[in-house]
Amino acid sequence: MAHSLRLRLLFGAAIAVFVAMLLAWVVMSMLFAHHIERRAARELTYDAVELVSKLRIGADGMPVADDPPHDSRFETPDSGYYWQLTTKQGALRSHSLWDESLPAPAAAIQATASARWASRYAPGPFGRRVFLIERSVRPDRSGDGVLVQVAVDEAQLSSVRREFGRELALFLAVLWAVLLGAAWLQVQLGLRPLRRVREDLTALRRDPSARLGAVHPVEIAPLTAAINDLAEARERDLTRARRRASDLAHSLKTPLAALSAQSRRARASGATEAADGLDRAIAAASAAVETELARSRAAAIRDTATTQESSPQLIAERVIGVVERTDVGARIVFEVDIDENLRARIAEDDLTEILGALIENAARFARRRVRVAGACANGLQLSVEDDGQGLDISAETALMRGGRLDESGTAHHGLGLSIVRDLVEATAGEIALGRSEALGGLHVALTWPAA
Repeated sequence: MAHSLRLRLLFGAAIAVFVAMLLAWVVMSMLFAHHIERRAARELTYDAVELVSKLRIGADGMPVADDPPHDSRFETPDSGYYWQLTTKQGALRSHSLWDESLPAPAAAIQATASARWASRYAPGPFGRRVFLIERSVRPDRSGDGVLVQVAVDEAQLSSVRREFGRELALFLAVLWAVLLGAAWLQVQLGLRPLRRVREDLTALRRDPSARLGAVHPVEIAPLTAAINDLAEARERDLTRARRRASDLAHSLKTPLAALSAQSRRARASGATEAADGLDRAIAAASAAVETELARSRAAAIRDTATTQESSPQLIAERVIGVVERTDVGARIVFEVDIDENLRARIAEDDLTEILGALIENAARFARRRVRVAGACANGLQLSVEDDGQGLDISAETALMRGGRLDESGTAHHGLGLSIVRDLVEATAGEIALGRSEALGGLHVALTWPAA
């Protein structure tokens, strides 16, 4: 989650919405509890008013209710609904109280008659708490006051509150899931511009001249502007570096040609040993120059997007036609096994340089045969193999990261393979070295993924 902005936003939204739903559940439960109390007080007041309307004081000072409420709950013992009329001489109770009684009232209510009904929670009959309303009334203005109390068990109100709380919790849980889905949609829509930035960066990687689009949200506009500035600086630096490397490599060709002429004159004058040493130094310097030129070429290929296509079969035959006219190629039998309809999404010049280096290298070290093959299976596959002695080191060692093929082994395949590796990787391909099962020599396999 620490590496995903989407997950962090969704997690934060889930926690925030959950806390909001929890607070809503608590507040709404409290509001519903108050509503239940007011409703219970109103219903109990109806029953109390009915009692008061038929209330009188008997000759013995006891309260008398000529027509008590006919609600069956007041007639069933321990039903949870009770009423009680109390004077100084005694009390009249509903049958539901049986031999229990309601709690004594507050002193202020007991002392004077009140115009309002008071409500409270108090310990009640049968060991349970009750919610009751009470009021002191005077049926006879000259007589004593009568305390009127009507109550209901708190458990009945609590059960309603619990049921409401469960249903509310279920509803809020569903609402939480819906809001979480809405948050996911919001995050997706909010992060969509970043996907466009990623696509622009992919295009920028393929083509240094490309730039991020100017139509972006204002929140990421500074980021895109900074990336464009960085891309422009990088393009200028790469262009200068490639130009300097290419100029240096080309500028060395003339001195090397002059040294070659000096070597020939030294050999003609009889200084054979000095000429041999000079030739070795010239060959090493020439190899370095060719390598740098190839790397500059590979860098140019890597930084340039291309939609060109080429025919591997046609290019292979063209390269073989040139190699066959050399002293090395005249003694080699070349085989080409490539479908003429096979196409490679590589510029013709680039594929010519790749196959040219491989075929020339194979012809130089082959005994008699060189085979070039191609196929299309999950991408383009080309191979060049010979019947020479092959590499005298493992392919893994030869191709390990940071290694130089021109310094690998004593068979000296290296320079050509080093150039090919740079060009193949620049065109998004892969190179693999091995031993040819059919010919016994070096087998070079080139693979490019399907477009």
